[in-house]
Amino acid sequence: MVKPIRTFTVTPSLPPELDRQRALVYNLRWAWNHDAIELFRWDGDLWEQSGHNPALMLGTIDQETLQAAASDEGFLAHLNRVSNDFDAYLKSESTWFRKHHDGTNNLLVAYFSAEFGVTDCLSIFAGGLGILAGDHLKSASDLGVPLVAVGLLYQQGYFRQYLNEAGWQQEEYRDNDFHNLPLTLERDRDGEPLVIEVEYPGRKVAAQIWRAQVGHVALYLLDTNIKQNSAPDQDITDQLYGGDAEMRLKQEMMLGVGGCRALEALGVQPSVYHLNEGHSAFLALERIRRLMEANHLSFAEAREAASSGRYAIFSRWEERIRTTTPSRSA
Repeated sequence: MVKPIRTFTVTPSLPPELDRQRALVYNLRWAWNHDAIELFRWDGDLWEQSGHNPALMLGTIDQETLQAAASDEGFLAHLNRVSNDFDAYLKSESTWFRKHHDGTNNLLVAYFSAEFGVTDCLSIFAGGLGILAGDHLKSASDLGVPLVAVGLLYQQGYFRQYLNEAGWQQEEYRDNDFHNLPLTLERDRDGEPLVIEVEYPGRKVAAQIWRAQVGHVALYLLDTNIKQNSAPDQDITDQLYGGDAEMRLKQEMMLGVGGCRALEALGVQPSVYHLNEGHSAFLALERIRRLMEANHLSFAEAREAASSGRYAIFSRWEERIRTTTPSRSA
């Protein structure tokens, strides 16, 4: 099979009357807003063909249909209603968190998980763990809890099940086309993809960072399928729970260590870290290493500081250990 030298994606041009729809598509708040879903289902056949993916719908719908929607008073009224509700949601200052914790300063929770089940078109989840993580993001957004999430962007995600002609269960893997999903590639000041590196035995593995906006919550997803990496390392983010035990360790290193470095590269400074089960356990080691280097601590001292979950209280903790423990030079 001959690979193409270059590929081009031709997308239709949104009429000005429909331009507000783009902001709705690229914020996954629509995934739990029924009125927004009904807006996207105005072309029911295309909604089903796209796998409930409004970003893909916008990229494949024909221009004639868009022009018809732009002159449909009923559709425009629906679009305005959903857009106004979305704007009010993002601007609201009457969230539960603000009402009950208005005096809390500099709180930001970093939520790490191997999978996130936010919506079915973003196939990076398998079951209960992912659905739980996705619901946490939705709830945090609704409640106004300051939270940022970190995961892996799998090229194939989890397999889909079907029955063959003999009635046997079979698995099918489908590639995720990141450029036709409600995702945004994070870029540096020069407009190049923002890339972080993680040390593996004998080499470094790079990963670029994609963002899925879930209401108020940013979900950052690491992708190793880039040309800087060797073919085996490109496969680290190939499949959710795919491969052997060694591949699982590679994925968990990228999630824990790479996720911590991704937040740093983005200028995000969490005060609390939450690990959704043990898949991101390497995050704890990365935080301990950083504390040891930055503050000249022993492993035991850094572990105690890291276990508190907060960099913000470290200065107070450091003062306490200085007054209660003998100098290591003694």
